[in-house]
Formats: sequence, structure tokens, C-alpha cells
Amino acid sequence: MFLKFVSALLLSISSLAAGCAVLANGGRFSDTLDGFAHPAPIYAIIGGLVVALAFIPRMPRRGLTRVMGAIAILASSLLMAPEWFRTTGPHLPETTEGTIKVIQYNAQLSNTDIRRAADWLIAQNPDVLAITETRHDLRDLLIKRAGWKAAGAHSSLMILTPDAYLSMDRPSLSRRSQLTFINATYATASGPMEVVTTHLDWPTRTRFRLQEQDLNAVLQRLPTERTLLLGDFNSTPWSQALQRRDHGRGLIRRDRAVATFPAEILGLPWPLPFLPIDHIYAGPGWATVKVERGPWLGSDHYPLIVTLAPVAN
Repeated sequence: MFLKFVSALLLSISSLAAGCAVLANGGRFSDTLDGFAHPAPIYAIIGGLVVALAFIPRMPRRGLTRVMGAIAILASSLLMAPEWFRTTGPHLPETTEGTIKVIQYNAQLSNTDIRRAADWLIAQNPDVLAITETRHDLRDLLIKRAGWKAAGAHSSLMILTPDAYLSMDRPSLSRRSQLTFINATYATASGPMEVVTTHLDWPTRTRFRLQEQDLNAVLQRLPTERTLLLGDFNSTPWSQALQRRDHGRGLIRRDRAVATFPAEILGLPWPLPFLPIDHIYAGPGWATVKVERGPWLGSDHYPLIVTLAPVAN
């Protein structure tokens, strides 16, 4: 009786995982089905565990259970494979001169540990810090203690840097624009650098497509070579939504499958995030030196840290 119960449970779980993974591959044709793609690693893990458990002796319907587990593994692997084969741009060693440290961090508006977040961010001494869902108390701490300058100081999106920006040439968008973004131009030893930060909606929502179009309109008006694009994109690399964004912009996403969400569950730190939804892009004038994930700072996102170096002309 116990084995029958376990068998039925495993078959149900594996069938669900397999079905979701197969549907997610339909994201190539449907934005709705693409929503199933984001938990792809979970489908693969479930499939692997189910296949292993289905080898228990005298387990009823072992063959069917293994088949469903194998389908979950195969279908989710098809979703995740492009992430491991794409380029992350040119690479240079950590000893390269002129490196800059760039941090993307969704601070979460309900974060109750703002001081710890400020301590860690200041200790990192980044050259560019983009904060999503920031608050004025965090902004004030960073400006007062580190002397940083803010672009978008009165917004929930901010760019903070040691030196003030050169200019903030905000592209005008249509009245129906749904995009939230901040952009500014900064001086670097290798020439002017454009920085854009944004916070996109979940790709299952109707305004997501408008936001994508508006973001493309912003980027098309900026020089590509040394541009940085950071933000919470609410899209994983195995989704067609993000893969579309990875092509045709002239910018290269430097993080590869670095999960940043969820960083907490029920207010407690969660050490096993599985959704890479915070991303950092850079133009071809930058080489990737190092990509890291930061510690838990009271938010439901982990910070994403990328060190870049200018490519010699």
C-alpha cells in the first residue's frame, strides 16, 4: 500500500514537471507559455529525483514514472542549454588595469535591514551601483556616509556613483510608455560611459511588451560601445523574453545563470535561489573580469556584482 502511494505521488509530480517543461518550450510561439519557462531548473531537479526514486524495487509503474521524469529533464534542458552556449563577451584577468565594479541590487521596499545593506554596499566601493526598489532612507545613508552622487534621487530606481554624472539626456517616450528607467552619462578613463537602469514587469503581464519596446527605444538613442544596462528584468535566461532581449541590442549580458531570487522566504534568508532575474549588460567596449553574487541583505533579491575592464582599442 505504501509503495502504491509513493508510486502515485511520484508519477503525479513527474507528470506535472514534464507537462510544464513541455509547455514552456512553446514560449517560442506564445508569451503565455513562455511564463512556464522560468522555473526550468526545478523541472529538471524534480525529473532527476523522480528517475532515481523510480528504481526502488517493486515500485508500481516504474517505467512510466521514469519516462515522465526523463521528459522533464529533456524538455527543461532544451530551455536552459542556450544560456550555457552563448557568449558573455571578451574576458580579461583580474590583474587588468582600469577595472570597474558594477552592482545591481533590488533593495525591496519592505526591507527592514537597510543599515546592513548600506554597510555592505559601502564596503564594496563600487564604481556604479544601480538600486531597484530603493528608499530615501537608504539613499540618504549612502550619500551621507559614502559621499556618492545619485541619478534619479527621487525615484525608486537610482544610479549611485562616486562622482556626479556628466549629463542626463532623458529620451522622450510616448505618452503610453510603461517603462520605468533612469539613464545618465559618466566620465571614465576610457571615455564617456552611458548607464541605464530599469525595472521591468513580469513577462506574463500585458504591459511587459510595451516596456520592452520602450527600453529598446531608449537604448537605440545611446552609443553602444561603453553602455551599461542594469536592472531587475523579472525574466530568467531560459525564457524567450530574455533571449529576445539578448539579441539585437549590441549589448552583451555578462552574468550567466546567476540566481538572485528568492533570497528570502517568510522573512528568513533562503540560501538556494533559483531564478536569475537581475542582469547586467555591457557594450563590446567592456571585457568581463568577474561575476559574483552578493550576500543576503534583508531583501528578497541577492546583489549581482560584475567587474569589467575596458577593451584596448
